[in-house]
Amino acid sequence: MRILMVSDVYYPRINGVSTSIRTFKTTLEEHGLQVDLLAPQYPNETEEAGVIRIPSRYLPLDPEDRMMRYREIIRRLPALKQKAYDLIHIHTPFVAHYAGIRLARSLGIPVIESYHTYFEEYLHHYAPFLPRRMLRYIARRFSRRQCQAVDRVIVPSTAMRDVLQGYGIRAAMEIIPTGLSLHEFQPGDRLEFCRQHDIDPDRPILVHIGRVAFEKNIDFLLDCVAEAVQQIPGLLFIIAGEGPARQHLEQRARELGLAENTLFLGYLRRGKPLWNCYSAANAFIFASHTETQGLVLLEAMALGVPVISTAAMGTLDILAPRKGALVAAAEGSDFTRKIVMLLQTPALQRRLGEEGRLYVRQWTTEVMTRKLTDLYRTLCRLPDQAGKPDTQTATGN
Repeated sequence: MRILMVSDVYYPRINGVSTSIRTFKTTLEEHGLQVDLLAPQYPNETEEAGVIRIPSRYLPLDPEDRMMRYREIIRRLPALKQKAYDLIHIHTPFVAHYAGIRLARSLGIPVIESYHTYFEEYLHHYAPFLPRRMLRYIARRFSRRQCQAVDRVIVPSTAMRDVLQGYGIRAAMEIIPTGLSLHEFQPGDRLEFCRQHDIDPDRPILVHIGRVAFEKNIDFLLDCVAEAVQQIPGLLFIIAGEGPARQHLEQRARELGLAENTLFLGYLRRGKPLWNCYSAANAFIFASHTETQGLVLLEAMALGVPVISTAAMGTLDILAPRKGALVAAAEGSDFTRKIVMLLQTPALQRRLGEEGRLYVRQWTTEVMTRKLTDLYRTLCRLPDQAGKPDTQTATGN
């Protein structure tokens, strides 16, 4: 079986969508499928087998990302036809969506789309000059039209499925989270990390890893840390990642008197540098209310790091069993109380760390890739699917 994936984002741009695509692409190929990916060209990208780079341009409101040139994708149609793809899998809703639909129609094959991002909660951070009510309306209408144009929608959590059904979307949906390749995770070295960054290894350390964006609710975490420092003065909060909110958060940390209690590291390369950062933590803290899955929680657990997190949207599925984590309310006093309790209780840290290592085995790539492969095969066996994208795209429904 040969699959063509299409995405508006991929490495070297680091985020959850890029991680999900690479994880599934790698494990699908290990299961015997052939997978190609259309993705934007970036400066300083590295060559990767099966990744077809499309000329792209900068986005003025988000310089980290690139926009593929639609015509460059369509120009490749004759070459793509020669590869005899069985199915197209779209991962993002911008140029990739419309190009993916066009390619599926031209090739006469089924098309599915992963709904990775809760756009309703993101847009106001990037278009603050527009009323939030208007942005919600735009996001919902946009999502309805796109989901109706494909043969199946993949969502990473039950919460995201419920959101889309609340929009009035009646398209068939499959819940398939991104799994973890547990063999990828090697034990991190706290002492090495502390030496590299001139940190006293005896300091209690909290870590947040991910895109430094407004929707990640890191402001809330800084407020909680500021309260916790009153009881644990030596506490260090490490924020690893880049994004549009970094300058704001650095200023906010100074305003809260946390200049000596925060460390902004920027992006860390996946592998030993990242595993060391996770493993340096006494706890991984998280409070985003827009996650469609919350993969970083599973990564922390895989490395034996206790988690303190609010449970909202996609993190609900991960945190529901309350394994490897303390689940905090989305208000500061409870979150702060759990930070202090965990940092002052080494036995609890050890118990949650071991609990998390066992729990993540339910979230492996092997399990999730099997589900995705079964879906591909089901759709490719349906003789009436090939014409569906053509009709829906033409009507705009």
